[in-house]
Amino acid sequence: MARYLDEPAFRHDYTPRTAVLLINLGTPDAPTAAALRPYLKEFLSDTRVVEIPRAVWWFILNGIILNTRPRKSAAKYATVWTPEGGPLLVHTRHQATALAEALQARGLSDLVVDFAMRYGNPSVESVMQKLRGQGVERILLFPMYPQYAGSSSATALDAAFRTLMKMRNMPEVRTVRHFHDSPAYIAALAENVRSHWARHGRPDKLVMSFHGVPRFTLDKGDPYHCECHKTGRLLAEALELPRDAYEVCFQSRFGRAEWLQPYTTDVLTQLGQAGTRRIDVICPGFVADCLETLEEIAEEGKETFHAAGGGEYHYIPCLNSSPAWISGLAEMVVSQLQGWLPQTRENPALRCERAQKLGAKQ
Repeated sequence: MARYLDEPAFRHDYTPRTAVLLINLGTPDAPTAAALRPYLKEFLSDTRVVEIPRAVWWFILNGIILNTRPRKSAAKYATVWTPEGGPLLVHTRHQATALAEALQARGLSDLVVDFAMRYGNPSVESVMQKLRGQGVERILLFPMYPQYAGSSSATALDAAFRTLMKMRNMPEVRTVRHFHDSPAYIAALAENVRSHWARHGRPDKLVMSFHGVPRFTLDKGDPYHCECHKTGRLLAEALELPRDAYEVCFQSRFGRAEWLQPYTTDVLTQLGQAGTRRIDVICPGFVADCLETLEEIAEEGKETFHAAGGGEYHYIPCLNSSPAWISGLAEMVVSQLQGWLPQTRENPALRCERAQKLGAKQ
């Protein structure tokens, strides 16, 4: 087996290009148990995702989880699947297309914009190889996770770095670590909420549900918990919400270990039991709708709240390809690409004026 990946044929007449690579979590190829099994195996075999000793986890994963969970997960995926594919894949593809158009409108038509999935297809390695074939020598790696976590942002970059290790002629790279407090991101979230409220009115409580991670990761130095709370605080400030008008909580708990609290299901139950007339739920940690937002929060969350006695339940969709988000994303990309972007072209009128002054002096 070759030690390095194949390099594109060298040419003297090409202009090196710069690329932006959006990286998201991933999705199975189909909502079937057969497609879920390899996807879940890749995902749950990642040592950043599951930090249980390998020997113990191998037996749990291969002996129990991969024999039971694929069928259950496939049934859930089937409820949110679209004709174009899984919702996360579809939204991420649309985001990449919209970002390319936004950058082109800024005069950056030479930039290449593409996307990859950490697990599943298109893989990070395959897309980075494609970019090299397009003459790309500089890549901005942009994990689409606002809040940094070892199990999300870091593992996305791991995949890119492993690919670089296989390349004989490495491109230059820059990385985006997080954007949990980016003004552009917060402004897009706030606009998304205001737009929903303009159409449907305001709730008694805004619930901000972030993806959960094991509690011990906080003790070991993962900043995710703090960054989620900062995002929640900044969004509340942008919306001018008092502290008692919103809740920050964590969803998608897996296994028996303690995860970050409060758990979203507990918060929804408590609000329902309190007779809350209406709540709106948003998932600021996801920039694109996926199984965890559309099935777990929009559907299961509603059932939990209603079963506990709650009133109206509204799910506010993720940023997806909203104009405010694409504009904000373009702003963040341009900021990260300083020094890599072509020099701003001079205003023709100023150039003409300077030429006239030079002619007068001569």
